Amino acid sequence: MSSVLLIRIPLRAAAHDEGVAAPFEQLDFVYMPSADVAADLTYFTDVLGGRLVFAVEAMGTRVAMIELTPEPPRILLADHLDGERPVLVYRVSDLGRTLDDLETRGWHRQRSFEIPQGPCCSFQAAGGQRIAVYQRARPEVAEHFAGRRDF
Repeated sequence: MSSVLLIRIPLRAAAHDEGVAAPFEQLDFVYMPSADVAADLTYFTDVLGGRLVFAVEAMGTRVAMIELTPEPPRILLADHLDGERPVLVYRVSDLGRTLDDLETRGWHRQRSFEIPQGPCCSFQAAGGQRIAVYQRARPEVAEHFAGRRDF
């Protein structure tokens, strides 16, 4: 006779022992560097079975969004992203409040910029992991790019 242990994991991260909760709502995107976005998107769609959301070429840059699962995160392949490590892009409800909160924990502000969905701040964790947080101020932008295929 076998038994199954079911563990329910809440969608919102629980506070760890010190009572500090993570400020992230959801991992929306994994932003991946790509030396050849067209070849990589073919692999992600034809071999892995992903769905191409868009493939945009503008200002000398190529970016493709791939959906591997019905729910996020979405994969963004980009030829303008430096380095070899992906960037984990988390949505937060209030970017300013989140950055202020992170600073109280010893985090230091780094690069802030705009992405199509809204304001964003990227940084590296102590171990070199690349993370970004953004506030979804323009949710309609996803529809603007959906179905676009420039390459």
